[in-house]
Amino acid sequence: MPAENEKLTAHAVILAGGRGTRFWPRSSMRTPKQLLNITGHETMLEQTAARLLPLFPAARLWTVTNSAQSAAVKKQLPAAARSRVLIEPTGRNTAAAIALAAIHVRHASKGDALLAVLPADHFIARPAPYRQIVKAALSLAREQGRMIVLGIPPTRPDTGFGYIERMGDAIAANSCSAFAVRRFTEKPELAAAQAYLASGNYHWNAGMFFWRVSTFLDNLRRFLPKTHAALESLATTIGTRRYDSLLRKIYPRLESISVDYAILEPATQQPGPPQVFVIPAEVGWSDIGSWAAVHELLAAHPGDNVSPGPFHALDAEGNFLWSPGKFVAAIGVKNLVVVETDDALLIVPRERAQDVGKLVKWLESRGMKKLL
Repeated sequence: MPAENEKLTAHAVILAGGRGTRFWPRSSMRTPKQLLNITGHETMLEQTAARLLPLFPAARLWTVTNSAQSAAVKKQLPAAARSRVLIEPTGRNTAAAIALAAIHVRHASKGDALLAVLPADHFIARPAPYRQIVKAALSLAREQGRMIVLGIPPTRPDTGFGYIERMGDAIAANSCSAFAVRRFTEKPELAAAQAYLASGNYHWNAGMFFWRVSTFLDNLRRFLPKTHAALESLATTIGTRRYDSLLRKIYPRLESISVDYAILEPATQQPGPPQVFVIPAEVGWSDIGSWAAVHELLAAHPGDNVSPGPFHALDAEGNFLWSPGKFVAAIGVKNLVVVETDDALLIVPRERAQDVGKLVKWLESRGMKKLL
């Protein structure tokens, strides 16, 4: 148990290195999904930072991104957070990204600290209850060895999300309930997802994690010892001229694996008291994984047409129409996604919106870099 008088500062780590290929043609290597105003006037990253500022001073907001996006990321962050942007030389998935942030937070804190690890590109409709849950998660994470994950109560048998199975009685923290995690399951078949929904014991994995820096690094040493050793060697160079060259040398060699697979899943299989806990979070969450998800989020009713600019629909329903510089007329079409940029036009049925990522791969294979 933590000492009652132990003072631990809380820091937030925003993961902002993804490409968001399913939001082509608006998204690109330099302006991925998190840097776009997908659901309103503010970008996803700006919304994420604004949501966190009541809990974390800007100087304790850390962002992990890549060199192609770092300049744009800094522009969208509060001034005090811009010096806390960490640049990966190459993407090595979330375990490495979180570990990089952890050694920097430990260095800045001159010791242990609490970490909230959060995606840059998720939507939260109810920020006030969300912040209460974050407070509860940080409170639970004060205990050494505990790892907390937020779980979204599922509303449908979705096969595109990871699931968290909970067990046992609830423990209370700041008017929230937490449950020990039995296991994590990745993207199940439809029949399994239907059974999970019916059981009431499963939640979607929102990719939001809370722990001490020391808890995370202890588990990193346990389950990814090579990555741990490499980053501990890097930690000794933070603030020196050796840091950048050593980062470029060691980072591409790190294991490329998600923190779920690398640490959380094996931790649930260890003997002894539970280490991983889930807090159910009904906060109006969406990972906004495709243009179809944007329509679902913004449309008051499934048959509504959604457009950011002036348009008129005649015998048309369920369409998402993005062409903000032009008047859009839709006649006799249903359930389409239409997205126009200066150099490309996307037309796809809403039910095929996930396939936009396949188109991006095709463009890459043809070397059509101007469209990426």
